[in-house]
Amino acid sequence: MICGIDEVGRGCIFGPVLSAAVIFKSKPNFLNELDDSKKLTKTKREYLSALILENAYYAFADISNEIIDKINIHNASLLAMQIAYQKLNIECNLVLVDGKFIPKIQAKQIRAIIKGDSMIDEIKAASIIAKVQRDKLMVEYDKIYPLYGLKKNKGYPTKEHKDAIKKHGILSLHRKSFQLI
Repeated sequence: MICGIDEVGRGCIFGPVLSAAVIFKSKPNFLNELDDSKKLTKTKREYLSALILENAYYAFADISNEIIDKINIHNASLLAMQIAYQKLNIECNLVLVDGKFIPKIQAKQIRAIIKGDSMIDEIKAASIIAKVQRDKLMVEYDKIYPLYGLKKNKGYPTKEHKDAIKKHGILSLHRKSFQLI
């Protein structure tokens, strides 16, 4: 079995970093449609996410902005990947993670693959479901904090988001260790 792991929200200034781990139950017929989540439309991501969730074992893990501020985004991303894999509770022959750093995972074989979210089906799948999951979270936060445009900016440091911080202040879910304005 091969497990793919990716994270999303690393460059955000609001909310958690979120990771997903994916193991396909069998080889699904939609693999040729997978790609890096950033290259897909919202509609395509949501469509593929539903297919992935039906055809894979998966787990999510998120690390809060408070922990990000304490241990930094790099370590928080690796921790999210580690926890997502642990939550799967399935032993894999090979674990493939997107990027160049390897989280603390006990596996027979583990490799970090730069741009893995564009090359490896399991990582592409993890990228997609993580993005859809985090985007849904941002839509929910937008209902609570509508002045910050989270539904649109997804917590990223857009001009509008930074202007909202200047006008309305920093929220408890903002990453204080990041350049907010």
